[in-house]
Amino acid sequence: MMSRCLVFCLLISIPICTYSSESAHQRPGGNVSEGQVKSAACQGCHGLDGNSFSPDWPNLASQNARYLSRQIRDFQSGARQDPTMQSMVTELVEQDIMDIAAYFATQKVQADAASNSAAGRRLYMGGNRYTHLPACAGCHGPNGTGNGPGGIPGLAGQKPGYVIKTLRDFKTGIRNNDRNQIMQDIAVKMTEKEMEVVAQFLAGMGAEAPDTDE
Repeated sequence: MMSRCLVFCLLISIPICTYSSESAHQRPGGNVSEGQVKSAACQGCHGLDGNSFSPDWPNLASQNARYLSRQIRDFQSGARQDPTMQSMVTELVEQDIMDIAAYFATQKVQADAASNSAAGRRLYMGGNRYTHLPACAGCHGPNGTGNGPGGIPGLAGQKPGYVIKTLRDFKTGIRNNDRNQIMQDIAVKMTEKEMEVVAQFLAGMGAEAPDTDE
């Protein structure tokens, strides 16, 4: 009985992420210096070094280049919808995309030391076995750094408003460019409160701050 329970908890906490590999022309291979120049238009919202000015706009700093490149391509193709982003990336060619992604990937994300949540930490690390919600750490890593080769995004230090909106969009299907519907299947299991506390935890992840819980 004990062994069966242990196996069940592990299956709930750690999902099997079956992210497929991308073709050779999509592999990160950008020039960081060129990317800094080419990212000038991005910096108006996402910051000079990829740390955005608003809690609702994502940090791009420290994000892995494979994931960033894929999101730009998805905006170009319409697989991911956002009128502002689509207008910004429409003229980018493949080398531009790789260079911009390479630049932001080398920048350091600035976590918010004042933002933390013990409840969010528990969900991120262990999920919710009562609702079969898997642990975020199973794919995004215990330190929130993601998986570069797998194109799985890092989440540590991400803006809370952006995280909440992203989870809501996956839950409702507004956003559906996740591979194998992994994020859609996860988000649909989350309550609004769970989204909020996870977002609060992620915003401070990587910074020194005491846990707080509402």
